[in-house]
Amino acid sequence: MKRYLILEDGTIFAGTGFGAPIVSTGEIVFNTGMSGYQETITDQSYNGQIIAFTYPLIGNYGVNRDDFESIKPTCKGVVVHETPRLANNWRMNMSLDDFLKQKNIPGITDIDTRALTRRLRDKGTMKASIVDAADDHAFDQLKALVLPKNQVQQVSTAKPYPSPASGRNIIVIDFGLKHSILRELSKRNCNITVLPYNTSAAEILSLDPDGVMLTNGPGDPEDVPEAIEMIKGIQGKVPIFGICLGHQLFALANGAKTYKMKFGHRGFNHPVREVATKRIDFTAQNHGYAVAANSIDPQNLLVTHIEINDQTIEGLRHRQYPAFSVQFHPDAAPGPHDAVHLFDEFIDMIDNFNYRQK
Repeated sequence: MKRYLILEDGTIFAGTGFGAPIVSTGEIVFNTGMSGYQETITDQSYNGQIIAFTYPLIGNYGVNRDDFESIKPTCKGVVVHETPRLANNWRMNMSLDDFLKQKNIPGITDIDTRALTRRLRDKGTMKASIVDAADDHAFDQLKALVLPKNQVQQVSTAKPYPSPASGRNIIVIDFGLKHSILRELSKRNCNITVLPYNTSAAEILSLDPDGVMLTNGPGDPEDVPEAIEMIKGIQGKVPIFGICLGHQLFALANGAKTYKMKFGHRGFNHPVREVATKRIDFTAQNHGYAVAANSIDPQNLLVTHIEINDQTIEGLRHRQYPAFSVQFHPDAAPGPHDAVHLFDEFIDMIDNFNYRQK
């Protein structure tokens, strides 16, 4: 079935529809990963976005039951250059086409994704639609779209839930968490309680946590003011580890500013340098906002990691409190596991803090 991808600047790409046969509109972004499309599509940080994959062949190993990062993905569409006629893998449960139909997500293939990515790099992310007809009505609908400000509220859990174990008591604040964060904590025998994004500092501290994890999530960090106040209320009282959106919220809680990037970092080939050791990790990333370097108060926050390509701030540590954050995803999924040791550093921070409290 012939379908169209239209951009708010008037660009039209003609292609072939797959997945759900619905009209969909959202912010279009590109992902540079060569694989890992299942994890990417189910990452709630893509809430409300149409994902364009730069790798030319997507869907060749299907979809399996093990690699989900959320149960109900909330991206608005998938754009690829080519999908396979036949997918095959020993772990495969269904094709990408069937999966997108099941989750009511439209896809479009036969798109010149190189030209699309070049346009997004030149002009920045923009609104886009997957439609049946690229007519004036479709463009009018696209231009009228107002991107939501409540994206975290859309994807965060509504009620607390546990993942029981017998180790350290970890509170996970769900801003749109990836399951891989829970997997890494579970590997370390952590007793996990997942709480909604708007949980207060008093509620968190009443659960007597050993540590608090601030997860990834979608949208502008300034749209989650209640989380900023919560972080101010718990830092210094309990160790904190922030990832992606959690990193940005941690920065805002300590007086820094954030800004929207031109086209963001999305993929798992981003080199990051640890300032203290000069160690370079290749990292998985998915964010459209970043912490402004000139807004960081060096009396409060220490910059720990820098992205090599564009020098964006990739890691922060509080100078007085047991708290640190990173912009990238140390849990990977998809991507290299170069930075997974940060979960161990979080556990060590918890143990050292508890030892000093005795």
